[in-house]
Amino acid sequence: MILDIRKVEVGDTDRIADVCSNGWRETVAGKLSETAQRKTVSHWYNHEKVKSDIKKGSYTYAAVADNRVIGVIGGGMAGKNTGHIFVFYIDQNYRYQGIGKKLLRKITEHQIQKGAEVQKVSVQKDNELGLPFYQAHGFKVIEEVEASTGTDEIQISLKMQRVLDV
Repeated sequence: MILDIRKVEVGDTDRIADVCSNGWRETVAGKLSETAQRKTVSHWYNHEKVKSDIKKGSYTYAAVADNRVIGVIGGGMAGKNTGHIFVFYIDQNYRYQGIGKKLLRKITEHQIQKGAEVQKVSVQKDNELGLPFYQAHGFKVIEEVEASTGTDEIQISLKMQRVLDV
């Protein structure tokens, strides 16, 4: 497999929406109702929202193999020295092949060039895929946050951060 890490393009919209909605559903399976999952996916990962967010720069880099987006990471800066990761998913058929590590490295380099000294991310509590990955890359939990899903359920996220080697 030849892997290319490149800037996201508007033409990636459908595939990014698929990768993200599938990845998010896997993250919350058994934790949130189907109703809550549908509501979140239809809000965040519908075609028009993803397309709009690509144009705004919220999705930053795509991992592409065989002309197909298989992973995506997005982030930005909050203040002059804090980088944030907003979204990060890998197609389930391509996990555990180092793709996530390459995407994280790419966005980290980009954020360091913009002045980041610290990097933050929010992760679903009990995320069996994301938590070990982030911990292995030096992120530590700094806060637990509860939010209503709008379906009488509570979603719990962990805010994590790491100090960057600049």
